[in-house]
Amino acid sequence: MIPETAASPLRILVADDEASIRRILETRLRMQGHEVMAAENGERALELFRGFAPDLVVLDVMMPELDGFAVIERIRAQSEVPIILLTALSEVSDRITGLQLGADDYMVKPFSPKELEARIRCMMRRTRLGQASAAAGGSRGAAQLVLGDLRVDVNKRQAYRNDERIRLTGMEFNLLELLISRSGEPISRLDILEHVWGYKPERSSDSRVVDVHISRLRAKLEQDPEQPELILTARGMGYMFQRIPQAVAATPST
Repeated sequence: MIPETAASPLRILVADDEASIRRILETRLRMQGHEVMAAENGERALELFRGFAPDLVVLDVMMPELDGFAVIERIRAQSEVPIILLTALSEVSDRITGLQLGADDYMVKPFSPKELEARIRCMMRRTRLGQASAAAGGSRGAAQLVLGDLRVDVNKRQAYRNDERIRLTGMEFNLLELLISRSGEPISRLDILEHVWGYKPERSSDSRVVDVHISRLRAKLEQDPEQPELILTARGMGYMFQRIPQAVAATPST
């Protein structure tokens, strides 16, 4: 279980074609002090996204106009906002598709609104901690981790290859930061899920969230994602960051 903790008010976009789900989530989230906008289809979700600038998106897969997969692709083309996918699809491969396109987490219908609220709190707590760290790092300079042509600025939460920035979502950077902090140490999927996402899996398929995010990181960071040199598979357990990075001092910002 994710611990119950207070959370700062958020702007949350809920997109689902089921009116009952929209009503329940709008009511519960507003009672917690959040500002909520709801969309009944994919086109409306994108319209509200552009004007509302949400802190987090809760997005159903099966919607008219545009489905959730198309909405994720369009959001990810312009934003790294956290996305939680709602899916009634029975095939695990369909949930994985949403994660591969850029969703940060998913919940299977029927779901517990209380559990969704807990995941929102957990995700946003980590996101805001990262934003605070980035703001502090930008003002004081930060240690950087150098791995060949890859450079990771942990405080600013940014990664570069040959000085070209690599776009990572907040959850992707959280995962990368955990792996780097325990370089050379195999980390189980369960540990990764608890440290990065903040909850224990209820089903074995829940750990696929970790697998897909590892795949996304490899695609962005590895020279050859099919033969990774940085993020290795610890067979039968989880994953391991192979190289112990060399820390160098960054030039303080002025």
